[in-house]
Amino acid sequence: MKDIDSSRVAEVLRLGLVEGVGVRAIAKRLHMARKTVRKILGRHRAPPKPAPEPRGSILDRYEPAIRSVLDDTPDMLAPALLERLRPLGYTGGVTILRDRLRRLRPRGHREAFLTLDFPPGEAMQVDWADFGFALPGVPRRVSAFVAVLCYSRRLYIEFTVSQTMGAFLRCMERSMRFYGGTTLADIFDNMKTVVTSHTATATVFNPRFLDYARARGFAVRACNVRRGNEKGRVERPIGFVRRRFWPGRRFRDLLDLNTQAARWRDDFANGRVHEVTGKVPQLVFDHEEKRLLKPLPVTPFDTDDVDGMGVTKMFRVSFDRNRYSVPWRLASQQVLVRADDDFVSIVLETKQVAQHRRSWDIGQDIEHPSHKRELLERKPRATAAGDLPPALGALGDLGRSYFKLLAAGSRSIHRESVRLILLVEIFGAIATASAIREVMETGHVGAEYVEYVLRHKRGLVPHPAPLRLGNDELDAISLPEPDLSVYDRLPPSPMTRNPGEPPPETEPS
Repeated sequence: MKDIDSSRVAEVLRLGLVEGVGVRAIAKRLHMARKTVRKILGRHRAPPKPAPEPRGSILDRYEPAIRSVLDDTPDMLAPALLERLRPLGYTGGVTILRDRLRRLRPRGHREAFLTLDFPPGEAMQVDWADFGFALPGVPRRVSAFVAVLCYSRRLYIEFTVSQTMGAFLRCMERSMRFYGGTTLADIFDNMKTVVTSHTATATVFNPRFLDYARARGFAVRACNVRRGNEKGRVERPIGFVRRRFWPGRRFRDLLDLNTQAARWRDDFANGRVHEVTGKVPQLVFDHEEKRLLKPLPVTPFDTDDVDGMGVTKMFRVSFDRNRYSVPWRLASQQVLVRADDDFVSIVLETKQVAQHRRSWDIGQDIEHPSHKRELLERKPRATAAGDLPPALGALGDLGRSYFKLLAAGSRSIHRESVRLILLVEIFGAIATASAIREVMETGHVGAEYVEYVLRHKRGLVPHPAPLRLGNDELDAISLPEPDLSVYDRLPPSPMTRNPGEPPPETEPS
């Protein structure tokens, strides 16, 4: 360093400190060693700039008030605290208030957790997971029923559009058949189908689910409130399903979704090396846990959704956000509704009075035609809103419009129906419909106007309707009209016949 010319030192300093040229470039330009350039620049390093004094914040004058609020309510959120600072004159926003709360809010101690160990066949954890409105055209949220054996980590998954007690029990049944047995205890989150409430001394379980647990031979355990670590065996698989199965999945309906889920569960989820145990869940289940499960009882258990309710005046029962019809005579009666995944049955005492395909839509009115047929016969005016008597079906939309107008008036619907049926039979449906259209164009309705058009304005001659015997096979017989012209061809007179000529053949009479 002593042998270096001061001018070269000055050039190094100029290039390095003023122009910002790198050490390698300076050494190459001035034919110097990089180590020498570093020493020159290090010895003549610019003094560090003094740290700027911290700027004051608009919140500084309100910090005592903020601390006072946090002492009383440590979990108060920034928007609520903002409302309390406004009367004190604070004019800032909520963002800097959130930043200040992060520094001032007392931090709790992190809780330590123990690792839970489960012997083979001891426990299964069960929970629901919500996947939103995922089915095309179905206005119901999709839920995943997830069950995991705590030892082997073998997974069962099933998607549904309901979390009712019946749907939950049916999922439990299918999961137990999938495993081929039951564990000693099943662990659940605080779902309403399992836990109705928590008290200071005990957990109150749903009585129907306790009956099911006794019938299937397993104990029921509920996690403590806000203790997700107690059901980590099922929480992690739910996250695994969300990350690995669900993204990019396409399906037509619920059946297609469950078919894909079952294939993914068997081919991948249970056949992979588990990230925690380092073992394949299916192999651990087959060789260690399966033989230790309790066999399933053969006694069946009622897993239907059951609800008692009254029949409305419109002979409907409301069930699961839809309406189902019953025979009209049951209006205002109390009935029992039973439903599984496919059918809805309505029971009066011990007799089933109606059954419908279950609708998984919302706000639908499901009606069986037989439930109102007899009522329509007793109340002919009820057909005026759009239904035609069977004998007038040939009138089509024109007939429905005509009867809708009749219903708005004071005429007897029954009398009009009888007279129009007669006109259709003796004049034909086409002629009668044409006459009805002409009458409606004049602003009138009434069978007498229609008959006047047919008889007098058009001069049609009625043809009696064919005799009906009341037997469909006999009434369907149709014979061609006989050819009466043969009777006009008279045989020749005997006086004009030549001797020895045979008599002519005649048509049989």
